[in-house]
Amino acid sequence: MRLHQLAPAPGSRTRRKRIGRGPGSGHGKTSTKGHKGILARSGGGKRPGFEGGQMPLVRRLPKYGFNNPFSTVYSVVNLKSLAALKTTDTVTPQILVDAGLVKRKTLPVKILGLGELGRPIVVQAHKFSKSALEKIQAAGGRAEVIGGV
Repeated sequence: MRLHQLAPAPGSRTRRKRIGRGPGSGHGKTSTKGHKGILARSGGGKRPGFEGGQMPLVRRLPKYGFNNPFSTVYSVVNLKSLAALKTTDTVTPQILVDAGLVKRKTLPVKILGLGELGRPIVVQAHKFSKSALEKIQAAGGRAEVIGGV
């Protein structure tokens, strides 16, 4: 095999269809769009979600509840997950991301009180539940609030 023998696989490279280039091309006049109709027009076609005049699914389903656009969504971590981290004495959001306990590092972290801590650790997070604060302090550790969330 030499450089001058390299070639693409047969049939993998096809010429582009040049439409609207006269009757001799075989794709002239209507430019492969047929006669009249919405698909023959400029910008023709149906919008996404159009169901042929039937009431669209999006309008058939009821609106439900209230979505607060100003709510803060937290990545939650329980104390039992922190107790499983044996390697460190200081837990930061970056350590939680590295350990796989927090999936989205852009969200603020909240520590919840499910489980027990067996050793004193320093926990840095954006928010703590009351039970988590009490259990961290009871184990001899410290909770540090970071960020202005």
